[in-house]
Amino acid sequence: MALILSEIVGRNSGKAFVVARGQTLRVAGKSIVDFVAFNLHNLKERFDQARTKTNQAKVFISVGDQLVSKLNNPMLTIVADTFHEGRHDLQKGMCSRKRFELVAQGKAKREFAEGVDINPKAPEDIPDHGCWENLSEALKSWDIEPEDIPSPFNIFQTMRIDPDSGRMFDTMIRPKEEAYVDFRAEMDCLVAASACPESGRGQAIRVEIFDET
Repeated sequence: MALILSEIVGRNSGKAFVVARGQTLRVAGKSIVDFVAFNLHNLKERFDQARTKTNQAKVFISVGDQLVSKLNNPMLTIVADTFHEGRHDLQKGMCSRKRFELVAQGKAKREFAEGVDINPKAPEDIPDHGCWENLSEALKSWDIEPEDIPSPFNIFQTMRIDPDSGRMFDTMIRPKEEAYVDFRAEMDCLVAASACPESGRGQAIRVEIFDET
């Protein structure tokens, strides 16, 4: 493959990219990435968590699985995945200033499997933005309203789900070394990635696009 683009997405920021059908998109890093996709030629068609899970009858996806649109069309196929420590997430939404505030006020929950609570409590410690704002800003030039951004594919975010109660627990599981996920575009896509702040622990990520040689 021939590398045609390589960009760093800084911690707690987001960027949008155009990926042509047949190209390979790589998302690389050591912390959570909130990732969304749209049909480049019909931005109303977008990635859908529910279709992706239902059509493949699974809640964890990796190599060979696809990100599916609301219209039940395959958008991207995972062709490589080096995140061996955990699994990617298709359950949660995305963080935001409002979410941080609600958790700090005890009006929304966030529980860790390890029993660790890293959520900021003091108003001055609450991040002033998160992945919701990052993706909104990244997609602004495409006239995509924040309310039209779908729930993301959360790369490198391992959740523990109790099979009986359905309770969801965040975990501290992250790649020990830089990991990556490669997607083959099944249609021309507009994608956006946010380097999650992770309550101050997040790191920059790298996004690359490759052409077949």
